[in-house]
Amino acid sequence: MTEVDFDAGPFWLGGAGIGNLQHAISDDDAHATVDAAWDVGVRGFDTAPHYGLGLSERRLGAALAGRSRDAYLVSTKVGRLLVPGPGDGSDDDGFAVPNDLVRQWDPSASGVRRSLDESLGRLGLDHVDVAYLHDPDVYDLAAGLSQALPALAALRDEGVVRAVGVGSNSVAALSAAVDTGLCDVVMLAGRYTLLEQPAASLVERCAALGVAVVAVGVFNSGLLSTPRPVAGTTYDYAEAPRAVIDRANAIADVCERHGVSLPEAAVAFPRRAAAVRAIALGAQSAAQVRENAARAAVSVPDAVWADLRAAGLLGA
Repeated sequence: MTEVDFDAGPFWLGGAGIGNLQHAISDDDAHATVDAAWDVGVRGFDTAPHYGLGLSERRLGAALAGRSRDAYLVSTKVGRLLVPGPGDGSDDDGFAVPNDLVRQWDPSASGVRRSLDESLGRLGLDHVDVAYLHDPDVYDLAAGLSQALPALAALRDEGVVRAVGVGSNSVAALSAAVDTGLCDVVMLAGRYTLLEQPAASLVERCAALGVAVVAVGVFNSGLLSTPRPVAGTTYDYAEAPRAVIDRANAIADVCERHGVSLPEAAVAFPRRAAAVRAIALGAQSAAQVRENAARAAVSVPDAVWADLRAAGLLGA
């Protein structure tokens, strides 16, 4: 498998936020977010056509322009082509952007190549380092793994990209992707976190097979991003159930006894696994980037994990 050093600083910057996830930010704020990430040592940047209907890719490319291309890594995704939309309102998929473009699932080899070419145009780059098949389980997992993933592997073998894989929040989908033997890496969203680890066996299997894991969604879409989750906080992009909030606060109790905050432990947890080569953290401001960098710099005592296991709040 193609080797990529995914350790590109304290974390990778996740690009959904600068694509106007949930709410709009200005071009200047997006640029400042990327600049702040660079200033704290981040050298890995993840994006996708899905994020703001191309807005994230355009903003990321503009912010990275002028920097030595050898100094950083970029990943993007394929599977969703952007095609003309009605232009009569806003995107209905969580991003505060106009719907002058819409997403079109296309797992074909030609669709994969077109998607990557168009991403390179928006980024202003001649190559990306990593290309993921994005959320194939949302559309047609079988077609994604039988068509798009081999097409990505062919691009890797041609030297167009250095590493390929699949990104999803579905453990079953990522397990099936690993079964193909074509993945260098999987992007695992929200399923291997301090709160819950349904992907634990997958992560162990990836370690055995030499498949890298990039863990994302480590805050479970907001729940673990504050020291004390309260009613109304989000979990998997919806309002968190009371039982989930209570579990998060029980974890916080243990962390605080060791002088560690819940977000600090949430950032540290996935990085303990041998297969997890990096984490990606999203941000929509320079301040959020600096806050995440401070969290990533905290050394969490082993006693935290031991006490969480003893309390039944963390798997073995």
